[in-house]
Amino acid sequence: MNLRFVEAFYWVASLKSVTRAAEKLFLTQSAMSSRIAALEEELGVLLLDRRDKQFRLTVAGTRFFTYAQRLLELQREAKAEMGSGAPLAVSLRIGAIESVLHSWLIPWIEKLRAEHPGLALELTVETTPILVEQVQRGTQDLVFAALPAAADGVRSRSLPAMEMVFMGHAARHRKRRYSLEDLAALELLTFQRGSHPHVALLDLYRHAGLEPGRVHTISSISAMVQLVQGGFGVATLPLNAVRRMQNHPDLRALACNTPLQPLPIHASYRTDPTTDAVETVVKSALAFADAQFDGRARGSRAPSGRTAPRSRASKKSMS
Repeated sequence: MNLRFVEAFYWVASLKSVTRAAEKLFLTQSAMSSRIAALEEELGVLLLDRRDKQFRLTVAGTRFFTYAQRLLELQREAKAEMGSGAPLAVSLRIGAIESVLHSWLIPWIEKLRAEHPGLALELTVETTPILVEQVQRGTQDLVFAALPAAADGVRSRSLPAMEMVFMGHAARHRKRRYSLEDLAALELLTFQRGSHPHVALLDLYRHAGLEPGRVHTISSISAMVQLVQGGFGVATLPLNAVRRMQNHPDLRALACNTPLQPLPIHASYRTDPTTDAVETVVKSALAFADAQFDGRARGSRAPSGRTAPRSRASKKSMS
């Protein structure tokens, strides 16, 4: 039995689409269909129901899916056993929200490439709703977002939550400590409408019985930074992102009596019975993020004067 044909069937069944499976394996749709047809001929049964445009596995296809997964896992185990110590060589599609990009993603990728020089990455920066939808559809292998993805064949792991702070202009915002009422009188900048930071900011003021003057929603950290530099207002940003902006001495994290809610981060990824590459990369990301948290958040004080908590925020919103 040709395991390339088995792999083709596995991804068609997992992604519920011949087109997306073809993209995953870098094949044309016709080549993918030919592999499925050849496998069906060898098995003597139909695996896909082709009577209409809606994707369906036949009864035989549903039964064979379990065998396909086991065959591919066995192939992976055999390769690992016979070629142990071989460098990781695979292409991975990784997506991340901007908060992760500006906080620790780049140094982690540099470390990952040094450890696994054969690893080829395709990086996308998007919002949480788009990233979650992409990993569910199978167009991303691994995403770092503010919400976990839920779908067949998709797993999620929680990473340390990111401490959020108010960031202002060093020359314009000179008070040693601000109250929410002080900040409500300023122009406030946060992430796009409906995102976790946006909803958390509004909830913070609602619970305090205050009404902020203006809240501007902006999807780009770079744009927020430039606006704050121009004196437009105060932005809510991850503390680690602010710390990495060493080339912006005119910016400063503002101490506030009431801390912002931390930004939850989740790694969601598709399981792959043919390789343990994704699991290896996820473990690397978890270790790197934990090291960042241990080395900075636990060992330092937040601008608010409180140690940044490691908590999971409400899942009702997105970044």
